[in-house]
Amino acid sequence: MMHWIILPVVLPAMLAPIIAFVMRHDITLARTASVAGTVVLVGIALVLTGMAADGTTHVYRLGDWPAPFGIVLVLDRLSALMVLLTSVLALMVLLHAIATGWDARGRHFHALFQFQLMGISGAFLTGDVFNLFVFFEVLLIASYGLMIHSGGKARMRAGLQYVVMNLAGSTLFLFALGTLYATTGTLNIADLAVRIPQIPAEEAALVRVAAILLMIVFAVKAALFPVQFWLPATYANAPAPVAALFAIMTKVGAYAILRVHTTAFGPGSPGTADLAATWLFPAAIVTIAVGAIGVLGARRLMPLIAFSVVGSMGTLLVAVAVFSTTATSAALYYMVHSTFAAACLFLIADLVVTRREADSLTPAPATVQNGLFAALFFGAAIAMAGMPPLSGFLGKLLVLDALRDPGVIGWAWTAILAGSLLTIVGFARAGSALFWKSTALPAPDGASPATRATPMEIAPTLAMLLTLGALAVFAGPVSAYLQDTTTQLFDRAGYISAVLGTGEEG
Repeated sequence: MMHWIILPVVLPAMLAPIIAFVMRHDITLARTASVAGTVVLVGIALVLTGMAADGTTHVYRLGDWPAPFGIVLVLDRLSALMVLLTSVLALMVLLHAIATGWDARGRHFHALFQFQLMGISGAFLTGDVFNLFVFFEVLLIASYGLMIHSGGKARMRAGLQYVVMNLAGSTLFLFALGTLYATTGTLNIADLAVRIPQIPAEEAALVRVAAILLMIVFAVKAALFPVQFWLPATYANAPAPVAALFAIMTKVGAYAILRVHTTAFGPGSPGTADLAATWLFPAAIVTIAVGAIGVLGARRLMPLIAFSVVGSMGTLLVAVAVFSTTATSAALYYMVHSTFAAACLFLIADLVVTRREADSLTPAPATVQNGLFAALFFGAAIAMAGMPPLSGFLGKLLVLDALRDPGVIGWAWTAILAGSLLTIVGFARAGSALFWKSTALPAPDGASPATRATPMEIAPTLAMLLTLGALAVFAGPVSAYLQDTTTQLFDRAGYISAVLGTGEEG
């Protein structure tokens, strides 16, 4: 049995305690170990992506116990894509945190960072919903520690709101798991996909309850209306590199909706086939509106970016809600784009706010390298808003093209286009206050000298912008790969065959 599949979970799980207990008094050693581990994780993710590229579903059976009796990790194109996305993003964010010194402003940053990677990777690879709950809890604990990194009253308050909201979600998750297990006798996703369609629609009331509870839990993670209110305060008050890493956190919720509600509760299940789409589509439409209005009304830079993340999740989940191969392929392209766009904006905000010594979107004296920061902000803003020539424009075009069904085109197109317009106006107003109006203001007497950003501080942000450019340049092959990924996701029979013992074993 090949052990590559479990390495994205085992590597950070082993590295985190070593950093916490052996290297906690030596920041240089902790940084070296953390960067080396994350680089290796990128390499492992590339290997896994190569393994999954031929369309084979690989299954790793812990203890060699067959599913559904034992714990399984499942590698296909989608899970490999998400692990690769996580590892590449984590490496860029980690380099920024080290270059700017954020990692040294509190204790155990690197250990918590590795635990976070363990939880995210495990959530993408697990083959049953109980272990999805376990990895969600790992995410919650590590993310709370990162959220309050370096302390502060506002940060502690936002962190408390974040943890209370997610603990409530965890409680609902346990209720859903109990209901689902009592009804079907299993929590393995492939086994659920076999048993749920066998339940007649008139006898599937408890299964529908479990499906709705799981949708609520995943909606909390994805910041979907009406449970999105925790995100703006959390992201706006988190350390900027942590907020950049959290750009992948909402995608865990979107991934869980895709994986569980497509495979276990999807087509062929008479009691639950259209349940998710019925509630998900209108909630996603309102989420776009909430995000766009928040961007337009924001008076500080970090909340503005946080609300743009809310809006981008609405756009993503509008496409997911259709549950078709074309729309899901467009959603995956937009998911990759929006992850890097949001993270890039948070890193730029860190560079700007640190030198302005204020987060307010009001004119202030120009900082050192004002032109450079303006160019970086302009590039990331047009990507997030969906303007050409970067990948955001193509991502929204793909989503709009996939949403041409008469039942959804009116609401979807209106929400996405109007939301994009409001987002553009909001970012334009912010950029004008931060960079254009500031050039006309003299520096006050006694102002502290601004520090020039070093190449190492700029490099991660540039790397993310180049990634967004590459997504646009290579949109054709990327979209083709994502179409194959979506086709495999909707091949429930192939997934069931692989996991339950008749498919390829990795």
